[in-house]
Amino acid sequence: MNRSQTATTELELVNLDHWGMSPEVNLSDDNQTPSKDLATFELSENETASEYHLTSASLPQEGVPAGKYYYFRWTSHTVYPGVTSSVYLYLPHGAEEAESVNLMVCLDGLYYVGEQCRATTVLDNLVHKGQIPMTIGLFHNPGETGPGYPIYGGSTNRAIEYDTVSEDFARYLVEELFPVIRTKVRLTEDPRGRVICGHSSGGAGAFIAAFHRPDQFGNVISHCGSFINILGANNLPSMIRRAPRKPIRVWHQSGKRDVDIIYGNIPIANHDLDAALKYRRYDSMFEFGTDGHTLRHGGAVLPETLQWIFRDQIEDK
Repeated sequence: MNRSQTATTELELVNLDHWGMSPEVNLSDDNQTPSKDLATFELSENETASEYHLTSASLPQEGVPAGKYYYFRWTSHTVYPGVTSSVYLYLPHGAEEAESVNLMVCLDGLYYVGEQCRATTVLDNLVHKGQIPMTIGLFHNPGETGPGYPIYGGSTNRAIEYDTVSEDFARYLVEELFPVIRTKVRLTEDPRGRVICGHSSGGAGAFIAAFHRPDQFGNVISHCGSFINILGANNLPSMIRRAPRKPIRVWHQSGKRDVDIIYGNIPIANHDLDAALKYRRYDSMFEFGTDGHTLRHGGAVLPETLQWIFRDQIEDK
């Protein structure tokens, strides 16, 4: 851990509509992407076919105070040396005074703050009503320089961070970013109070992090997780079956219009993951809906998902 970097990191208080320097994965700008895959993504992301919408639990409510939203730039010094990311930290009202706080880490974080999910508002509402413990949000956006994706190309570090089947990204969070969080709040040391969440490659990355470091992450939320052969995540179901059950709780989701691309078929991959988790008797839930490769389904049910994840940490009322 670089203590001097942690101590000098400036956390800027910003509005929720702040958009940092996060790289955006735009497949249409890369002519290495197969035309079949481009058409598949376009069809899958068609909003007019969606039946999922945010409920009041994800929208601002009268009497619920807003929290604080911090932005900072982080240049990795240990796991991904020299790679810089935009990171956001959300503290619901009262988090700084709490004796201990739970944590939700969101990969591709800005999408989770956006209109398909409104994760910060969800945290405000659930915490205020006592439906989950005091829980803060860390919204990580992938490194801005890297080798891009196999076949698709690009120039970010997203695939390296989220799709690589190793403990590297979990170690990056724990060793590099957790010390920054601790400058603001008292972060729980109990992995059952930490959930890591992501969409697509981020969904795969969330599971990979917890699977390799269950001592740090006891819960996973994966939306349209890319458990396909980008950098080996297609092997996860077999790895789950062959390894002793780990103390992690898993909620994952896909849909009928999710994508079938050159790396693999994401609906089939999530069914395969579900079967492997059931084989090893994990505490897991799989929702297979009708939507495509978006956050609309996952965002619409995020309030219920978080309550399911933290269900044994709330006293019956």
